[in-house]
Amino acid sequence: MGILNVTPDSFANGAQPSPARALDLALSMEAAGADLLDIGGESTRPNAAAVSLEDELARVLPVLALVAAHVRIPVSIDTYKAGVARASLDTGASIINDVSGLLYDQALGAVVASGGAALVLMHTRGRSADMYASADYDDVCDEVSTELIDAIARAEAAGVPRESIVVDPGIGFAKRPEHSYGVLAGLPVITRRVGRPVLVGPSRKSFMSVALEGRAAAERDWGTAAAVTAAVLAGAHIVRVHAVDEMVQVVRVAEEIRRQATRVQ
Repeated sequence: MGILNVTPDSFANGAQPSPARALDLALSMEAAGADLLDIGGESTRPNAAAVSLEDELARVLPVLALVAAHVRIPVSIDTYKAGVARASLDTGASIINDVSGLLYDQALGAVVASGGAALVLMHTRGRSADMYASADYDDVCDEVSTELIDAIARAEAAGVPRESIVVDPGIGFAKRPEHSYGVLAGLPVITRRVGRPVLVGPSRKSFMSVALEGRAAAERDWGTAAAVTAAVLAGAHIVRVHAVDEMVQVVRVAEEIRRQATRVQ
């Protein structure tokens, strides 16, 4: 899954691209081997400012209209707002990627269900401004799994079919670095307990900064490659990344290692 941020304050991409530039980026990611594109109009990094419905729509819809008309791969919208999801599904998106796991907007599940879309449910606690205050775990994999199971139940209660749901353990969201590493290490446990395909999004995130001696986000692609490899070997079904061309190579080699591993066990 290639990341296409259309925000003015993306932690990893910088300035907001024009619709034409965003289309060029989308086409280049597709050509590089992306299977999915994820367009986001609101930064959800820690301490990010909230964006109004109107502003998010103004950022996302012009880009989505262009991208959906020109790419052949499915397009996801990274939003927790029912209004953005509804308009995006009408404009060509087929996946909604909700960082809140249906905790922020109670109407979102019904919008996804009525639109026949797929739904990514990410694990988090709290909002961007205070998520680290909730980063308190006795057993991070057990608690993340339990809370993702609760999110699946919310989605099914809203009418979303179970087979349309993907889960994301939320690397970096309401998790200190040791928790994010713990989630990556324990991904087989989470996958087994939750029983749905798993998306992992480690790309350029700050949990790597200590191990990488404080490197800036744009300098974390080698660290991302290690995290992506670990995720694939641990059973991840989708990885969400910025540097698609490079990470396609990483994923293909990791997948081959995983295939061989099943033969020698």
